Amino acid sequence: MLPLYNHDAGFKFTESPNPHWKYGESIDVTLLGQEWAEGEQKGWKHVDPATENPTALYQLMTSGIVPRPIAFVSTISHDGVENLAPFSWFNMVTHDPPTISISCSNGPERMKDTTNNIKSGNGFTVNIISVPFAEQANVCSINAPDNFSEWAVSGLTKEPSLHVKAARVKESAFSMECELFQMVDIVNPVTQIATTTLILGLVKHIHVRNDVLTERGTVDPTKFKPLGRLGANGYSTLGDGFRLPRPAWKTEQKDVEEALKEKADVKAT
Repeated sequence: MLPLYNHDAGFKFTESPNPHWKYGESIDVTLLGQEWAEGEQKGWKHVDPATENPTALYQLMTSGIVPRPIAFVSTISHDGVENLAPFSWFNMVTHDPPTISISCSNGPERMKDTTNNIKSGNGFTVNIISVPFAEQANVCSINAPDNFSEWAVSGLTKEPSLHVKAARVKESAFSMECELFQMVDIVNPVTQIATTTLILGLVKHIHVRNDVLTERGTVDPTKFKPLGRLGANGYSTLGDGFRLPRPAWKTEQKDVEEALKEKADVKAT
């Protein structure tokens, strides 16, 4: 029996886990690092993807590559059937031009409706899922027949898009209207079967709710409450985050060189 969801859990930024770390220091200079390093004593599992059972490989990779953002994709077929489905093989590709990627695995008998619908040229929307409508989004992963629209069973609201025919999800605080930029079939080099279709979408318009924005005009994760995907049937929410600025060589060069020289001198003695 799982415990009840903790509605009081919040998100806040903290300092980094090891704020006193210095250039060149190994992981075991902190207690946290020592405990992590000790785990290696239990050894390693080595997996050869070429010989591993495909289902086991899927389960291992989706549990290890986490958390993954989720694309909640709205499409419409040639015949006007509207489809709504979540995909966790999804991410941003670049901001110039604004491009996102979605990978749709192909079943043994047919392509997914999402892939076929995007080929129709009606455009599609990618809607980011937040915690308050997690169940409504998850039900859209049901393996329904071709002519079934997940919108009705989800209880979510269709909102007309400005540039594409496919609707966006009104409940999503961040939605992107997209056009097909490129499709790439991912072919198994042994069987020569196209197991997956990689879809690159060109973002034509972004809808973002004012109440989730910071004063700088960026999305506030505290208010956004995005949902992430884990392995099996697991999902994640944001725990505490921390800020860790990217070092700039121009300002850090002296400290880096001094730290590495000191490390080399210690090793020499």
